[in-house]
Amino acid sequence: MSLRPASASDLLIDGKLIPGSGGVFDVINPATEEVIGQAADATVDDMDAAIAAARHAFDTTNWSRDATFRAHCLRQLRDALLAHTDELRELTVAEVGCPVFLTHGPQLEGPIRDLGYFADLAESYKWTRDLGEAKPMGIKNTREIRKEAVGVVGAITPWNFPHQINFAKIGPALAAGCTVVLKPAPDTPWCAALVGKVIAEETDFPPGVVNIVTSSDHALGAQLSTDPRVDIVSFTGSTATGKKVMASAAETLKKVFLELGGKSAFIVLDDADLASAVSMAAFAVVTHAGQGCAITTRLVVPREKLAEATALARDSLAGFAAADPTDPGTICGPVISATQRERVESYIELAQTEGGTIEIGGARPADKDKGFFVSPTLISGLDNSSRTAQEEIFGPVLVILGHDGDDDAIRIANDSPYGLSGAVWGTDRDRINRVVDGVRTGTMSINGGIWYSADVPFGGYKQSGIGREMGVAGFEEYLETKAIAEPA
Repeated sequence: MSLRPASASDLLIDGKLIPGSGGVFDVINPATEEVIGQAADATVDDMDAAIAAARHAFDTTNWSRDATFRAHCLRQLRDALLAHTDELRELTVAEVGCPVFLTHGPQLEGPIRDLGYFADLAESYKWTRDLGEAKPMGIKNTREIRKEAVGVVGAITPWNFPHQINFAKIGPALAAGCTVVLKPAPDTPWCAALVGKVIAEETDFPPGVVNIVTSSDHALGAQLSTDPRVDIVSFTGSTATGKKVMASAAETLKKVFLELGGKSAFIVLDDADLASAVSMAAFAVVTHAGQGCAITTRLVVPREKLAEATALARDSLAGFAAADPTDPGTICGPVISATQRERVESYIELAQTEGGTIEIGGARPADKDKGFFVSPTLISGLDNSSRTAQEEIFGPVLVILGHDGDDDAIRIANDSPYGLSGAVWGTDRDRINRVVDGVRTGTMSINGGIWYSADVPFGGYKQSGIGREMGVAGFEEYLETKAIAEPA
């Protein structure tokens, strides 16, 4: 089977590849601004059919009770996708605009292989737990806890790391015994639709267990939040949209998992190797043009070293030009769309009105006539209370701030509505641990440590979300708990 772009013009509903009732919509290459194909454009009726199929599959098949078969299907999907890696890599770079080097990790190959982790978890997880005997009201009983699938999952995913986020939702949900309706972002429909084709043609997934609904309408995902046949909504995206998802889901009291925004701080202590720390912070903020919710976009350095750190950051960013994502040496590609580029540019303008200085970047690359490129940008001279330092930009923009000691660095890191990720660099382990303990965030990197892995739970504090994705904790988001007792 060949995964040609034309093959992405189908929805997957109830085990069948079908056209969208709304026709098709264009897929744009963000590096060239060219239309590279079409995707199926679903309507409310298509989404209704997908939800009905998922509900029927959960209620009437043995899917939720056969962990061995679920693991088999997930491994089939992993192996089939790996066999199409080269095709998927080309299409992913073209659709997402991600640098090709990232497809060897979290943009493609890593998430595909992670399906094996969730397959293993389906078989190794302790689905029952013996609580022993007790005598409530004087009657001896044996008790146990059983874990069961929540039911139908409505998964709504963004465009920045589509494979990683799609598989981080459907992998554990399917391993747990749920059925799924996946609604990917309109900007990156192929990454999901091509998986649907593989599921339909190369795996044993029963009809209705996985349904994939692409649409040009961002609002179509709201149907998953309000429909009573959906038991849990798993959403990754902006905090503003996450609040709407949560409010809509409240009408039917369905469970929600929310992985939302971030404005993470990269804290450099006064005993750190300043050059190494600043270089790492610069690399992080330009990777995939800064389009990652966990990227550390505030660089917080000792005030007495602020001028030195600013010069180091400016020099580092100068080495990361926004460039062609198909080039293996590119780190910073385009942002996803003209709309996103305008958003990033509006924040750069805002920074200047707030009194900030553009140390480097701040404009479109002079050598790029086409493509949604933004030059890596460093902003100095702002206070952490500025909107530029407080709000998520989602572009290759780094704000550098000064701190007056460890406690002040912790204060600045926590002075944010978000709490998704963070980093600290230093040499004194006791001081590092104090910072890690003090920063209210879901993940922390010490001296360049990489926490990202299938077995590591990911999520945030405060307005960065509710719940955890990946790891056992992420798997358990898709489970219910049932307590059982009988006379001994």
